[in-house]
Amino acid sequence: MAATTPSRVAPTREPRISYRRKLLIQRIAIYIILVVVALIFLLPMFWMLSTSLKPKSQWFAREIQWIPETFTTASYQRLLNNQSTPIGLWFINSLIVGTIATTLILIIDSLAAYAYARMEFRGRKPLFALLLATLFLPGLMFLIPNFVTIARLGFLNSFTGVILPGLAGVFGVFFLRQFFEGIPRDLEEAAQIDGASQVQTFFRIALPLAKPAIATLAIITFLASWNDFLWPLLILKDRELQTLPPGLRTLQGAYTSEYGQMMAGAVIAAVPVLVIYVTLQRFIVQSVATTGLAGQ
Repeated sequence: MAATTPSRVAPTREPRISYRRKLLIQRIAIYIILVVVALIFLLPMFWMLSTSLKPKSQWFAREIQWIPETFTTASYQRLLNNQSTPIGLWFINSLIVGTIATTLILIIDSLAAYAYARMEFRGRKPLFALLLATLFLPGLMFLIPNFVTIARLGFLNSFTGVILPGLAGVFGVFFLRQFFEGIPRDLEEAAQIDGASQVQTFFRIALPLAKPAIATLAIITFLASWNDFLWPLLILKDRELQTLPPGLRTLQGAYTSEYGQMMAGAVIAAVPVLVIYVTLQRFIVQSVATTGLAGQ
């Protein structure tokens, strides 16, 4: 009698199907959360744009109107043609202050960060720890000392007085130092073996590799300078020297507020921020990805 061979049981595919279905559900849930978060951030901006294009009769309508019944650019025309609110001049002032401040901070912070990351000197770690400790102090603590310093230096009512205190920030040094630490030392040592000095190594090796981090820091610094309200309000007294945030404040009076013009000014102020972010967003993603790999 011939021996019967046991029949092979076909491997089930249910676990694989279940895993794929679970992974699909997780992705759908993540995308739903991302869409909700994006709407939370975008709805105020859309309302701002919508209000700036509405006539005055629709500003305080009982029913929420996301899309204006009647589109008008009257708020923009009144804002741009009003001599008491030279928004074009304020825009240029903000652009000048933000560009100069960002450029100087990138130069100073990159040099300091590279020194802390690569150079050996006495007291390097305690000094860096002391600098990091200042990050936990609220910025308002430095408001009066900075104002007294700027006043004694004679920089009140000038762009120099607005820019100078921000050059002593510590965040950029910490941020770039962490990135420089992730760059392999072999690349710099190979350049030094070929006769490159420390300065040449910094400019030809470290700095080009740190472009994503520098671009990210540039965006953060420019946005902080562009949106700064309190410090320019204290330093700049002349209307012609004001930047956008304190300048737009003049549209809100004690008894009346030009909401249409305020929203129009906010739209104008948001345009450079959106352009810069859209242009440099790939560097932000690259910086985060590179920093994450370096930290593993």
